Amino acid sequence: MKYLPVLLGITLLLVCVLPPAAAFQAKTLSITVSETGDAQVDFTYQLNWLEQAAVFTKMVDPGQQLKKAIEDNFRATVNVNSVSNDETNLQVNSFASVKKTPSGVTYTTPQLSFKNAENVVRQYWFAPLISPDFSPDTTQVIFPDGYTQEYSDEIAIPSITHTVS
Repeated sequence: MKYLPVLLGITLLLVCVLPPAAAFQAKTLSITVSETGDAQVDFTYQLNWLEQAAVFTKMVDPGQQLKKAIEDNFRATVNVNSVSNDETNLQVNSFASVKKTPSGVTYTTPQLSFKNAENVVRQYWFAPLISPDFSPDTTQVIFPDGYTQEYSDEIAIPSITHTVS
């Protein structure tokens, strides 16, 4: 029993001295826009062991968090297709606006930003202990004709307008 205070002291010292632990890291975001303007969203990420435990025990649900963020920001109906410790798949209704023009069909996607997610995490007590990265390594927006707009390591994605002839 006299080793317990020493063990607790060493643990506290390590927590204070070690750099912040790696936390949530966005890996890929793929948004496939259909002819109707709906979108299939595939989001992959990496979680640390503590976050994985929280997902496994259903304390945190990345699918529901992402669904709520999209519904709140875009006023769109979102269906969660699947969620795992490293991927969330969603169907977003009316993601892109669709307009028929003489030259074809014009699709316009909304601007996306992950800055709000970072700001929310910074408010938690454990924020100094983690270093989340919400900017996907690769983001792809794919339109019905196969045209793809790609971004690398961007925290915000601008609105995209593309016309399919």
